[in-house]
Amino acid sequence: MSRTIKITCASIQLTAELDDTPTAQAIWNALPLQGHANRWGEEIYFTIPLQLPAEPGARQEMAVGELAYWPQGPAFCIFFGPTPVSLDDTPRAFSPVNPFGRIVGDASALQPVTDGDLVVVERG
Repeated sequence: MSRTIKITCASIQLTAELDDTPTAQAIWNALPLQGHANRWGEEIYFTIPLQLPAEPGARQEMAVGELAYWPQGPAFCIFFGPTPVSLDDTPRAFSPVNPFGRIVGDASALQPVTDGDLVVVERG
């Protein structure tokens, strides 16, 4: 069963699909979530009220459009391009994150988002 979520920030609305992982399930169960965007290169993240462990598949190298949970944050992360620790044009997290889904469509639509913008995540 495919689970979709809706991410709204400023006038931007995107759909994402969740994976079948413990982190994705925990995020799904916690919805709706909201927070104020922090920009870190071409990543948006915001603190969420979940304390989850790093999963065995936690990693730093991400793909454009991937969603991840940052255990150190704890934060909901959306990657749409290189970050300050990227080794090339691909996104790279500051430290290992739990990937749990991906944006459907063009994640670069998040480019105009600035620090402090409200991000709302709800079941789609």
